[in-house]
Amino acid sequence: MNRGLARQKIFLNADCYSAFLNTLAEAHQRFQVQVHAYCLMGNHYHLLIHTPLGNLSRAMRHINGVYTQRFNRLQGRDGPLFRGRYKAILVEADSYHLPLTRYIHRNPIETRQPLVDSLEAYRWSSYPAFLNLCKSPDWLYRDFTYAALGRRDKYQGYRQFVEQGVDEEVAAFYERQRQSPFLGGEAFQAEMRSRLGEIPPEVNGVAGDGGTSVGHVTIVEAVATVFERQADDLYKRSAPGRSGANPARAVAMWLCQDLAGMTLPEIGAVFGGVHYSAVSQAVRRIKEKVRGSAELSRLFEAARGEVLGSGL
Repeated sequence: MNRGLARQKIFLNADCYSAFLNTLAEAHQRFQVQVHAYCLMGNHYHLLIHTPLGNLSRAMRHINGVYTQRFNRLQGRDGPLFRGRYKAILVEADSYHLPLTRYIHRNPIETRQPLVDSLEAYRWSSYPAFLNLCKSPDWLYRDFTYAALGRRDKYQGYRQFVEQGVDEEVAAFYERQRQSPFLGGEAFQAEMRSRLGEIPPEVNGVAGDGGTSVGHVTIVEAVATVFERQADDLYKRSAPGRSGANPARAVAMWLCQDLAGMTLPEIGAVFGGVHYSAVSQAVRRIKEKVRGSAELSRLFEAARGEVLGSGL
């Protein structure tokens, strides 16, 4: 799941929703991602996916990064769209897959002001396809859900199941301030912690959402790679009169503020003891340059995508 930066909308019209679904289709084709359920809301999305190749980070980097580029082109804008790295939860499929699909599909009517009167009328979730009210995309995997349901009348049976309402246990899980990276029974959680040791990056929270934010070293290395510079060059202060000669350095500062949540003084200390006012000016200038240059905008998005897909 992921949300828009500052809770801004990430889907503004049908073209945006369609662009995201096309990106999901590409993720299925390129990374063999199996999409079991989805719901696209105004300022966030939910995906229930299986990655048989263990490549969640790469797949999500494609989904978030490519959709951001498409959204920006559609809206004539630039810059980041999402508030940071996606949030992922490892699910005990045998026990929680089915109720989780119900939670995801009920999103449009579980809001303070329901978006529709009936769930099947909401176009931007996989629920209508589960009821066979529309053609199911080739990349939507419904059979596992139907098998878990165990009903011969799978379409009507699934409708009745969803209409029963969200499980109290699942609802309580999502209402917690700090969510566990695992949704499952005690034995499942104990086994996962034993097998995985430290929680892998794929199932950590995003910055600002109870998770761990990316560090400046990762950001600098990613930016240096995209801009084809040495990482050490980004830490060096520019010579007098040449403050605009190293855009990669300014991009790294911007991403340290945006993705790592660092303060201006903290960024200044990392980048050679620069005063916070100089950091502020550098970030402001690079934002203007990115808006005015297609090539610089491309490099910025590539650097941001490199950071978000780097494993943090």
